Amino acid sequence: MTLSRKIEALTPSITLSVTAKANEMKKAGINVISFAAGEPDFNTPQNIIDAAVEAMKKGYTKYTPASGLIDLKKAVCEKFLRDNNLTYSTSQVIISNGAKQCLGNLFLALLNPGEEVIVPTPYWVSYPELIKIADGVPVFVECKEENDFKYTIDELNKVLTNKTKAILLNSPNNPTGTIYSKEELIEIANFAKEHNLYIVSDEIYEKLIYDGNEHVSIAALSEDAFNRTIVINGVSKTYSMTGWRIGYAAGPENVIKLMSSIQSHMTSNPNTIAQHATIEALNTEEAVVKDMATEFERRRNFMAEKLNEIENIKIINPSGAFYVMVNISYYLNKKFGETIIEDSIKFSEILLEDGAVATVPGMAFGLDDYIRLSYATSTDNIEEGIKRLKSFLNKLK
Repeated sequence: MTLSRKIEALTPSITLSVTAKANEMKKAGINVISFAAGEPDFNTPQNIIDAAVEAMKKGYTKYTPASGLIDLKKAVCEKFLRDNNLTYSTSQVIISNGAKQCLGNLFLALLNPGEEVIVPTPYWVSYPELIKIADGVPVFVECKEENDFKYTIDELNKVLTNKTKAILLNSPNNPTGTIYSKEELIEIANFAKEHNLYIVSDEIYEKLIYDGNEHVSIAALSEDAFNRTIVINGVSKTYSMTGWRIGYAAGPENVIKLMSSIQSHMTSNPNTIAQHATIEALNTEEAVVKDMATEFERRRNFMAEKLNEIENIKIINPSGAFYVMVNISYYLNKKFGETIIEDSIKFSEILLEDGAVATVPGMAFGLDDYIRLSYATSTDNIEEGIKRLKSFLNKLK
């Protein structure tokens, strides 16, 4: 019997073999330095943990409405008004099992078979696959390094067709750490208006921005942008709550209604206890978040300094998130012993085997000349890991 051809056609995560190998090495007692983390290395703040415990003691352990607690939706609305100058009603908000489910719900709600979503390269690994699950077509725009890996209107115009339904925006960006300025966002908003496109704005890293920059939500730029944008966010990165699995989205009421209908059949409500903890998170003092962002900025500076000491690699200093994309093109097609390093996957595999350093191949993000390093780890690990990377590069001939 055949299985779903659509699901069989999904691209499996090309980082799984590297991750599995790193875990095997750790179990064998090898000191692996991991730059692969996609989550903060801090624990969830204690007041949020306490709120979860208190919720359980009070008996808040039952179902909630499928689209989330009304009190949490109110807290999300207050957050959007306070942080982003966006005014939403609770009927325009959905709470989901992480921002990833928000995106999955959204593409299912937006797309008909064959309709296209413009996706920037490099992209977060799940964007194309979530679009495909919804019978949509991801259309990639190669965002060039000289443009800080950001869209230009000329490039957007080149991929526009009569099937284009939406444009996907991720600022601050995973994997590059770049952010869009207000002026750049205005251009994209005008492009979307001109061609009547939805804007999917993934802002999950909004609080992790450095160098005195500030996050701007594209939905706040005009009434038109507000009406065509669905903002995706969550508490995973901002409050180090990756395992709690709470994300949220806000946008046009008719879109959110469809997303809620999908969720009611797929999963019902997100974890009730985590929802109560998230209410506390969204009311947590800003100083807690700023302290974490300050530490990430310090680590970013340290990692960038160490990487810039290595010959024949290039980086763009990230302005947000907690990743650095490293251009390793000089070292591709060189040999490690008798093995040719033909692509970023092989580079990451051999680096792990030889130097016990785990990285994410750029091919996972559609950009093969790079590897992604996360600085969501200690400065001691950063120093040792870069030292091992440098030693490895010196062995390539």
